Amino acid sequence: MVAGARPGIKPLLREQVPLAPFTTLGVGGPARFVIEATDPDLVPRAIDWAAARQLPLFVLGGGSNIVVADSGFDGLVLRIAVKGLDTSEESDRVTVSAGAGEEWDDLVSFSVERGWAGLECLSGIPGTVGGTPVQNVGAYGQEVGETIASVAAVDRATGQVVDIDRSACEFGYRTSRFKGRDRDRFVITSVRYHLRPNGRPTIIYPDVRSYLARCGPPAPSIADVRAAVIAIRRRKGMIVDPEDADSRSVGSFFVNPLVTRDELDRLLRTRARTPDTVPAFPAAGGFFKLSAAWLIEAAGFPRGYAAGNVGLSTRHAMAIVNRGGATAAEVVGLAAEIVARVGDLFDVELRPEPVFVGFDPGTLPWSRE
Repeated sequence: MVAGARPGIKPLLREQVPLAPFTTLGVGGPARFVIEATDPDLVPRAIDWAAARQLPLFVLGGGSNIVVADSGFDGLVLRIAVKGLDTSEESDRVTVSAGAGEEWDDLVSFSVERGWAGLECLSGIPGTVGGTPVQNVGAYGQEVGETIASVAAVDRATGQVVDIDRSACEFGYRTSRFKGRDRDRFVITSVRYHLRPNGRPTIIYPDVRSYLARCGPPAPSIADVRAAVIAIRRRKGMIVDPEDADSRSVGSFFVNPLVTRDELDRLLRTRARTPDTVPAFPAAGGFFKLSAAWLIEAAGFPRGYAAGNVGLSTRHAMAIVNRGGATAAEVVGLAAEIVARVGDLFDVELRPEPVFVGFDPGTLPWSRE
């Protein structure tokens, strides 16, 4: 071996591995090659191996936010399984470093049990730690970007390990640098968070406030908020459960649209049949966030809607579910129908949230390419 060269990965490779079992939606064909990285040092070696063979590379975490094409993925799937939790406490904050392969909800539970605030509203979300910065995962009044201090990643362009400060992550509503301009450039290996010891829980979302008013104590703790969020998510079929058909999904399939004040006024004035019921909430930058679920149901896709082997959750119109034996083509077909009808009726563009693996981007009905 040439001095300084990275050792090969061939003994660790598996071929023609079905990907559907690695996803919460449960659709899609096989990967040509799969390798599992339990050690961060394996990541650049896998990147080199794929690059030397001009193979596409896809980084797989918990599989909770992806739709795999029926033809599968003709390249190398790098499954991130880097574990580990380290903590350090100061007077006003706790720093938690977590391996990208740690289960996300395990990290949330770990922090809540210790009275560290900042992640409690993100309880019950499937997937792994490494995937959360990419989407800037958010729910019930919190976004993960609010607590991330930095992200450690391998730069695929150089093979070097880099530490990216929160300010350089470019977090936005359900997006980040890793999903935007630097999509596919970095492979996240660990994430560092700043949490608040003995901090007050975040209780701003209407569903959480209503639940706690009915079922919670007068002064809810972060543990109470976690319990409330999990109960709400379970009621909506958003907790992965093999016994719950509504949970065979990617969670919310669509992002709640952001519109300007003028666009909202036009929607209220000319598009909605019952304008006073259009849910709209102020968002950053002077925008307003619309309820994608309301738009979908108002466009004629009620909860429980069925189209062959796919449909909508019986409890939440935002979730496209695999009703059993579904194909990726069926999932994309229903999503495209929903996007088209909402666009026609309300002049609002619904944007899918999951990552589409193995598809030619130009063939997706909503592609802008």
